[in-house]
Amino acid sequence: MTTNNGLLLIDKGSGLTSHDVVAKVRRILGERKVGHAGTLDPMATGLLVLAVGPSTRLLRFAQSESKRYCGTVTFGVATDSLDADGAVLDVQPVPALTSLAVTAAASSMLGVQRQTPPMVSAIQIDGQRLHELARKGIEVERASREISVGFFDVAPTDDPSVWTFDVECSVGTYVRVLLSDLAQRLGTIGHLSSLRRLSSGAHHVDGALTIEELANAVERGDDVLAPPSTFVVSLEHVTLSEDEQRRMRMGQRLTLDESFDGLEVAAMDDTGGLVGILARRDESWQPQLVLPADQDSVRG
Repeated sequence: MTTNNGLLLIDKGSGLTSHDVVAKVRRILGERKVGHAGTLDPMATGLLVLAVGPSTRLLRFAQSESKRYCGTVTFGVATDSLDADGAVLDVQPVPALTSLAVTAAASSMLGVQRQTPPMVSAIQIDGQRLHELARKGIEVERASREISVGFFDVAPTDDPSVWTFDVECSVGTYVRVLLSDLAQRLGTIGHLSSLRRLSSGAHHVDGALTIEELANAVERGDDVLAPPSTFVVSLEHVTLSEDEQRRMRMGQRLTLDESFDGLEVAAMDDTGGLVGILARRDESWQPQLVLPADQDSVRG
């Protein structure tokens, strides 16, 4: 049976916005409360992490996870959006690129660094989204942000101007900026020509459903949602007694017998269900988020 609270992994098709996916999922599940973590541009495919019902309050744990992508970069062509959806700005001959040179350039971009967001993006400055300003021909100064690249592998294809890539990066990284910067380091121009998100934290696209598969599964009466606890697998966990659960639901602070390294801990019941999130307050723990007691009830 389909429940009304939990995590849903969708394999987004090309041409859909992340908002399009949310709207379709709302209709399929008959559930108004649906949100997503980590926007994918329309041209991109792959993993979109969604929360349904009360679990939308847990989305921040998915939004902060590192992401892994694969795709292609096309050298010799620059676009205004830095990807294949943009208008072509410049075309240049592609210099002879060796695997050794490209690998070295990609390796030089590993680790913590600063990245400036592109003008064609959803970031807001003074209440206006950058892509709206870009369409008017207005370019504004953007503050750089700290990102981190874990690995960045690039390989040639039969087309000397098209290379494949596999990259793991922190939240907030613009892959199209990363590839444009790579092109510059190689003495040329380039743009992101295809992109697929493979994973977000512990969640992988192999476990995701397409919109069509989701609709068919719901029609069959399959359980399509993972439990809310799936959002907090990276957090330290504590199992509460029934009395501690009652006190937590009343908003009372708890003193835990166990010691924890982090500032937050996932509070579980004895069946492994997520009660909520506790935040460290000196020597005690304050309820920060509490899920409804009937979180695993079946949608009517």
